[in-house]
Amino acid sequence: MSLPTLAPETSFISAIAQSGAELVRRSPAVLQLNVGRLCNLTCTHCHVNAGPKRKEILQPETRDRILDWFEQSDIHTLDLTGGTPEMIPGFRDLVERVRSFDRPRRIMDRLNATIINEPGFDWVAEFLADNEVEIIASMPCYQPENVNAQRGEGVFDRSIAAFQKLNELGYGKNPSLPLTFVYNPGGAFLPPPQADLEADYRREMRTHFGIEFTQLFCLTNMPISRFASYLKRHGEYEAYLQLLRESFNPSTVDGLMCRDTISVSWEGHVFDCDFNQMLDMPTGEDHQFLWDLDVTTFQNTPIALADHCFGCTAGSGSSCGGALED
Repeated sequence: MSLPTLAPETSFISAIAQSGAELVRRSPAVLQLNVGRLCNLTCTHCHVNAGPKRKEILQPETRDRILDWFEQSDIHTLDLTGGTPEMIPGFRDLVERVRSFDRPRRIMDRLNATIINEPGFDWVAEFLADNEVEIIASMPCYQPENVNAQRGEGVFDRSIAAFQKLNELGYGKNPSLPLTFVYNPGGAFLPPPQADLEADYRREMRTHFGIEFTQLFCLTNMPISRFASYLKRHGEYEAYLQLLRESFNPSTVDGLMCRDTISVSWEGHVFDCDFNQMLDMPTGEDHQFLWDLDVTTFQNTPIALADHCFGCTAGSGSSCGGALED
């Protein structure tokens, strides 16, 4: 897959150099594991190109090698993403194995909430609660028409039912069971201020559906994979790239996820972020497996950059933890 590119004088690497911002690694704090592209939805904004027919998933032997390495590391957080993580065989084994580590680890699950209501997955909500897995769930709007347009017809109602069940289990209410909503714009524009939108979400979700949640993350859509195809179909691709470039904010650089996150694929390969993973941009000159990674050497390896990185530094910034600047 080709990378989105701009003229050399307006490239991301050039923008970083001109801004004086320093984009270097910190000690790894998060291991983000993409367990595969299998998903029960096919969303227009998906940078993974996930869907119900995808075959790329984490295999048991790869899972075990990743977890062996993780257990011996000092990294305190495992961030599970996909696809829909719960759909892969062995998801429960993965979580239970991490919970058995001598040193406690934080586990985050980037949940597609509709999976809770799918046949054969009625175990998901209780399992996550029993293991105190933090939930980060896509909810691109509090209005049905916007959610259904982005994620598919009927997704809004199914998501509401799932969140109500999660609330009943304590998610969004019990401090040990955080429930984070994720907002993605429905088109070729940047997210609004995160704090303002969170207040709107909290009012609307509480008033109309009795739903409580912990916080809201605003994420900028990346011009890659399925969203890039969407932009091109609507003649908005070049304009969106230009918007991201013109919105470059150097004050977001310090909080970028690539500084303290190791992204690993379902095949065990190491990347700087999930977006680089989808573009097959390895850390260093070639692919390496996580279980061969020396963290000390890794910290001195340059971060792989290209012009899609403007998506993380536009406006208030965007990372897997939401906006980077108030």
